[in-house]
Amino acid sequence: MTAWGIPAAISPNLSNWLTPLWLLSVGVLLGLVLLAALWLLVFIVSRAIPTGKAGDKASTAGENPLIRLAHLPGIIFSRRTASEIPAAVREGGLWPALMAMVGLAVFSVIGFPFVQQPRELLRSLERLPAAGTTTVENTIPISGPEVPNDEFSEPVAHEVTMAVRQSEVRRIVFRSTQNLTITTKPFREMNPGAEINLIAGEDYVWAADEHGPNRFIDQDVDRLYVRNLGSAPATLTSVITTSPPHPEVATVPLTALAIVAVFLFYLLHRFAAPRLSAIALATYKSEIAQPLFSIIVALGTVLLILFIWIPYNTFGEDIKMLKDSGLTLIMVLGIVQAVWAASSSISDEIEGRTALTVLSKPIGRPSFIVGKFLGIFWTVAVLFIVLGLLLLIVVAYKPIYDGRESSTQDITWQLCHLEMTSVIPGLALAFMETMVLAALSVAISTRLPWLANLVICFTIYALGHLTPLIVQSSMGQFVFVQFFGQLIATIFPNLDHFNIQAAVAAGVPVPPLYLAWALVYCLIYSVIAMLLALALFEDRDLA
Repeated sequence: MTAWGIPAAISPNLSNWLTPLWLLSVGVLLGLVLLAALWLLVFIVSRAIPTGKAGDKASTAGENPLIRLAHLPGIIFSRRTASEIPAAVREGGLWPALMAMVGLAVFSVIGFPFVQQPRELLRSLERLPAAGTTTVENTIPISGPEVPNDEFSEPVAHEVTMAVRQSEVRRIVFRSTQNLTITTKPFREMNPGAEINLIAGEDYVWAADEHGPNRFIDQDVDRLYVRNLGSAPATLTSVITTSPPHPEVATVPLTALAIVAVFLFYLLHRFAAPRLSAIALATYKSEIAQPLFSIIVALGTVLLILFIWIPYNTFGEDIKMLKDSGLTLIMVLGIVQAVWAASSSISDEIEGRTALTVLSKPIGRPSFIVGKFLGIFWTVAVLFIVLGLLLLIVVAYKPIYDGRESSTQDITWQLCHLEMTSVIPGLALAFMETMVLAALSVAISTRLPWLANLVICFTIYALGHLTPLIVQSSMGQFVFVQFFGQLIATIFPNLDHFNIQAAVAAGVPVPPLYLAWALVYCLIYSVIAMLLALALFEDRDLA
């Protein structure tokens, strides 16, 4: 056993591969603990509400979703809801996701001895709430000579309280109204060149060097020593940016919050619109049982694993090709599954008169269409969870495989973690693109059969990715050509918004703001497509 608990027989490469996966697993474990705590809260509150009061009455409120939303707090904290939550998790799309999460949670416990510096990572996780950016302002008096009336005496140094941990500080921006000299120790103890000479009115940016010694901050600091070289008192502003010693631990809370959000979204629409959710559940179960779903999962699994050993001949850029190929594969398989599900659950049911039987019950056409879309949504979501998790595992291993092939010795777990987490925004964008095409496929399925649906959807897929190029090439052309380019850009979705191939090739991270705007675009276009589906289905003769 090593000092950190890693068995000596464990290869460093294996440990580097398992460490980012362990951080992901710890986030999953934390998410499950939060979900259990929320369910326990609902259970306790539901028992505190007297029987027959607002809780259980709200759970039997009208089936109109808007009415039920008004009674949502009472529905959530009713005894009926508290008792139905476990069954709701077991029978829907959350169950396979939960099984995968339980497996990862188990690994977070049993994998502790096999990862790099687990105790240091947990300490960094404890320090995560203290990370961020803080601004400190201090007034620095004029620094006269240490010995009055002695022109050869050095200026007096004023002490400024500022607690900084060397392992956590990443960046400090200094600005002042007067010329200053700043050190972290008394001036007589400082080595030459380790001080900061700050010019009035100009920002001085100090950044921590992670690959070498820091001359300015070489230990934990609790105060600064400042000399005011100006002719008036100075205002020193310090903007300090800190992060834990291992900033990669931010994966843990982000993963936990994502898991809680997914579960709450499912349970909220389940209890707010039970009839709509019943249609979604039936659609999900039907599509999961189809042989096509198993074939797609098996095909995606085999290809993603083979991508590790495929020689891309890219002169050291194989990891980028793997990420791009994996994301494209998962997205195409998801589109195929969505188009097939829309056709089999809508078009085939209309042709087979099954839809007429369903609508003979107290279920409206809008609930039927929206429920079908939600069922497709959860089917594709399960596909993305399974294949996306496998892609993360494969991408985390790829740097180790390439390093072994090229005899590179500097592969670290931080590099594996960076490559793994860079795929997550791509998975989110690929899922958004799939949902846009799924909504369009639902609209098309109300009128056309499977083959026509497939051809139209992949035509939209091709044109959607070519929209920017078509618009750009039409500029300066004939009026008809410009009109045609603008028409395509207006009617077809600009799917290039969901493409991060350029970011992957350049190794640039995708900012969260971009993901937020892409989600807004996805929601707007999906709502438009669903409104089109409702309009096409409203006057469809089902008899």
